[in-house]
Amino acid sequence: MNIIVNGEPRQVTAPDLAGALAELGYGGARVATAVNGAFVPAGARAGQALAEGDRVEVLAPRQGG
Repeated sequence: MNIIVNGEPRQVTAPDLAGALAELGYGGARVATAVNGAFVPAGARAGQALAEGDRVEVLAPRQGG
């Protein structure tokens, strides 16, 4: 299915956010995620179904000051 990840079109086969993150190389990374503007906590990613055209945001924490 086609989704938008951080503003870029991407193709994934996973039906849920957790699987899509693994496909996209974020498997074990500590990141914050949102689908269509709604925050999705790490524990809820496997239950967050994705649909064609969904907008996914993946944000990595920054260090420093």
